[in-house]
Amino acid sequence: MKRYADLALRLPPASERWAGDAFRAELRAWVTAAVGEPRSLQPVTLRPWATVWRAETATGVFYAKQNCATQSFEAALVVALNDLAARHVVPVTAADTTRGLFLTPDLGTPLGDAELGADDAIDLWCRVVASGAHLQLEVARYVERLTSAGLTTLAPADCVGYVEEQLGGFEALPAGDPRAMPAQDVAAVRAALPRVAEWADQVAALGLPLTLCHNDLHGHNVFDLGGELRFFDFADALVTEPLAALLVPLNALAHRRSLPPEDPELRRVADAGLEVWSEYAPMAQLRAALPAALRLGRLARVESWIRCTAPANDTELARWGDRPAYWLAALTTPPPVRP
Repeated sequence: MKRYADLALRLPPASERWAGDAFRAELRAWVTAAVGEPRSLQPVTLRPWATVWRAETATGVFYAKQNCATQSFEAALVVALNDLAARHVVPVTAADTTRGLFLTPDLGTPLGDAELGADDAIDLWCRVVASGAHLQLEVARYVERLTSAGLTTLAPADCVGYVEEQLGGFEALPAGDPRAMPAQDVAAVRAALPRVAEWADQVAALGLPLTLCHNDLHGHNVFDLGGELRFFDFADALVTEPLAALLVPLNALAHRRSLPPEDPELRRVADAGLEVWSEYAPMAQLRAALPAALRLGRLARVESWIRCTAPANDTELARWGDRPAYWLAALTTPPPVRP
C-alpha cells in the first residue's frame, strides 16, 4: 500500500457521475433524510475533485459536499474537528463518512468576499493566519485522531523521501502524459535534494509539533461569526509541521499585490502566524526558518494536487494535470517571504 498519493492513479471521472441524474436523486434522498425535502437542490461547484450543492429546505439553507475518492476523508475530518475544536470550524449538520458526504448550514458570505481597502485586507490576512494557527495549536495534541480520519502525514523528516518517490513517479509517466514534468525540472529538483535535507533539518530543529495543515488557507475558506473565524474546505489538508500552512496565504498575497519577498506587509502577515508558536521557539528563529518551511510546504500542494487529478477526465487532466509538477518544481524557487 502506497504511503502517499499515487501520481499514476486514474479513477473513473467523478465530475461525470456528479453531473448525472442518479447522483442528484441519491443526494436528494440523503438531504431529505437529514434535514427534510429540499424545495430546491442546485449545484454550486462541480470540479474533478469535489462537488458542492445548495439545498433550500423548510428548516433552512444547507450546503452538501462530496469529495472524490482520494479526498473523501474530509467528511470524517470535519466531524473530528467539530469534536476537537468546534469554535474554529464550520458546524456539520450531517455526515456520511463512508461516502465522503457531509452537510453544513448556510453561514452567509465568506470573509474574503468582502470589498476591502489595502490596510483592511492586510488586517484580514493577519486574522486568518493567526486564527488558523490557533486551530493548529488546539488540535496538535490530537494528531492520532486526525490521521485516523484519513490525513496523510508529511513531517520534515519525510520530505527527502517524498521528493524522491514523486520524482520516480514523474519519470515513470508515459510520453505525452499531461501530468509529465519537464526533464530539466526533474534534474533541478533532484539536484536540490541536499538542500531539501537542510531545510527539513532547520524546520525540525524548531521543535514544533506536527499538526493540521489546511493547505488552502485564505479568506474565501472562512466565515466570521460574531468575531470568531470558522474555517471550512479541508479537503486538501495534511498533517505537517505548522508553518507549512502559511504558504498559501503568503503566496496568494504576494502574487495578488505583486509584493517582493522583503515587503513589510508580507512580514506582518507572516508574524501574525508565527507569534502563535513563539512559546516553542523565539521569534527570531521562527522567522529565520520560515523560508525553509515555505519551501517544504510546497510538497503539501504536490500531494493534494495528485489526489485532485486522479479522478479527472481527459479534458480536466489537460487543464489541471500539470499542477503537481508545477508545485514540485517550485521547490527550487525562492519562497514568498525572506527573513
